[in-house]
Amino acid sequence: MTDIKGSAHPIRRDPATHLFTLGQAVWIRKGPGMAAPKFRSTYRVTGTLPPKGNVLQYRIRNDDEPHERVMMEDQLESVRASSGGAETLMEKTFGHAQGTKPWLS
Repeated sequence: MTDIKGSAHPIRRDPATHLFTLGQAVWIRKGPGMAAPKFRSTYRVTGTLPPKGNVLQYRIRNDDEPHERVMMEDQLESVRASSGGAETLMEKTFGHAQGTKPWLS
């Protein structure tokens, strides 16, 4: 169980469980002192790591970079959750299957 109070970080009440799964698409959150990125890069979770202190860690990778990154759970957000669950990022960017060819489905 995870409780969230306001904009605070999640408070864990049970043994640490990773929120993100292998292969899941995530974005890096803009944090204090970080410049807002021009374009949001999508990363894939490539591995789960043990906690550092009280925060779980992940290995993530972007196909355009030659390396992996290690990020704390509170530095990541799900791409799907960020879209409000109503639309995927592709749908927001390119519309809802407008002009698609049925044989490509």
